[in-house]
Amino acid sequence: MSAWYPFFRVIARLLTRVLARPAVSGRSNIPRTGPFFLVANHESILDPVLVQGFCPRAVHFFTKSTQFSSSAVFRWFLPRVGAIPARRYRVDPQSVRTALRMLRRGDGVGIYLEGERSWDGALQPFRRGSIRLILGAGAPVVPCSVSGTYRAWPRWSRRRWRSRVFVRYGEPLHFGVHDTRAAREAALDGTSERISSALLSLRDETLAD
Repeated sequence: MSAWYPFFRVIARLLTRVLARPAVSGRSNIPRTGPFFLVANHESILDPVLVQGFCPRAVHFFTKSTQFSSSAVFRWFLPRVGAIPARRYRVDPQSVRTALRMLRRGDGVGIYLEGERSWDGALQPFRRGSIRLILGAGAPVVPCSVSGTYRAWPRWSRRRWRSRVFVRYGEPLHFGVHDTRAAREAALDGTSERISSALLSLRDETLAD
């Protein structure tokens, strides 16, 4: 990971404390060593800043490949925060190979399983290719619930509203290695349901606090 990453993480924490007044819990659930997936729901453009900013370990998040060419700023910035370029709505073997290499190295890989920001704040269906990657790699999966960011800065609005936001990292989920296509296909629906249930449970715990 780039030497810039810790600096940007500090900046992210400072900015979000001003913009979103975050309440963060569960950071001890992030494995101290070894590979892991960090999966989060996606309500707002604020989510990556919060999820990565407060995660105690560096995480390589899948990022749509078009952002890498959208501006000179993003071309410089995204590689320095460990972003993995991925083509949307299609299988991208290169991004999968990159993620697997990061995991073999003992790093964390982050995925927004919905593939894009929610239009209404509700949890959307997961991309099945991302679930296949999780099943093939076999690394523990840490669910992360982000709530309040849809109210703070929804996808459909250019205007940001002040709102309290919450980030809660859950206990790791373990699915094991499914090293054949048949095994992965058989486990797809059950794995999606289990991760979805974990994210919704974390959100409910946040609302109950």
